[in-house]
Amino acid sequence: MRKYYIDRIRVMTIILVVVYHVIYIYNSVIKDGVIGPVTQFHGLDAIQYVLYPWFMVILFLISGMCSRYYLETHTEREYFRARTRKLLVPSTIGLFVIGWMQGYLNMSISHVFDGMTGKIPGVIFYLILCLSGTGVLWTIQVMWVCSVVLLIVRRIEKGRLLKAGEHAGIAVLVLLGIPVWISAQILNMPMIAVYRFGIYGFTFLLGYYVFSWEKVTDTLKKYSIPLLIAAAVLGIAYVCMDYGKNYAVAPNVNSPLAIAYCWMMCLALIGSMKRWGNKSSAAGRFLAKRSFGLYVFHYLTLSACAYFLTTYTDLPGVALYLLTAIAAFGGAFLLNAVVSRIPVIRWCVLGIKKEDSHVS
Repeated sequence: MRKYYIDRIRVMTIILVVVYHVIYIYNSVIKDGVIGPVTQFHGLDAIQYVLYPWFMVILFLISGMCSRYYLETHTEREYFRARTRKLLVPSTIGLFVIGWMQGYLNMSISHVFDGMTGKIPGVIFYLILCLSGTGVLWTIQVMWVCSVVLLIVRRIEKGRLLKAGEHAGIAVLVLLGIPVWISAQILNMPMIAVYRFGIYGFTFLLGYYVFSWEKVTDTLKKYSIPLLIAAAVLGIAYVCMDYGKNYAVAPNVNSPLAIAYCWMMCLALIGSMKRWGNKSSAAGRFLAKRSFGLYVFHYLTLSACAYFLTTYTDLPGVALYLLTAIAAFGGAFLLNAVVSRIPVIRWCVLGIKKEDSHVS
């Protein structure tokens, strides 16, 4: 039976990722790799603080859940092949197909070309562009690593951990926030803040071993309202205390308050979506089929629009935000529709083959 609430969490989160990036590229908090403020009003920056602590963590949680459901009807070999095709291929081979375009835009926005002296050999320059174009694909790179780790852990624990996860009550689920906070302190890549292998790997495994149980998600469904209230209170406290700080780097990104808000929001979203969003709709099916493409392509069209508008026009800030948002959503859907129909290229960029059966 399809779990529509998981589809809705994924679609909603990816839409919020796009909204976040529209605000991010014009934000006044993080300076590197962005265009910067285009209005005197900086209040939209607060949305970054509302979203950043939890929206990647929830994706890893539900990815771990979906891994459990997939492995119930597929072998480990099939799982590994599906994950490699859907995650590793687009985030590696895909860089050489379209990633260089994102790299060119990233370097243009950061004014890297302004400081270049001398001529770089073409092949080296192309490789630099590809590496610089990783962008949002870091997420699926980390998910692939988590999938490999899961297969290793399964071989070691032989199902014992999975049985234990079924009996987690609401107190245990809330208190899991403590090891989540501990995991956020470790395995973080220096210099590249988004590669947080500790918290993403741990929550991925929690999704597989704990949150994939119907009993557990039913418990969250039962307590969804108090969880939402607690998440709102923690979120307001976090925004008030951390507003103006760089929320994406330590110690702010992994502070006790940031992780407490993150964890409570994840619990609240799973519970509330299972309570009110566990149903199918035409719009939901449309977006669910295209959510991966939206994620892969949105920053390319968003950053291209933002760069060219700010370089070659004098439009007011409100218009820039609006046009950039339209480019992010519309451009991503258009690119997805085109690329998904081109043999070979669709495999390289989206991991799509003719008969696609994937685990997200």
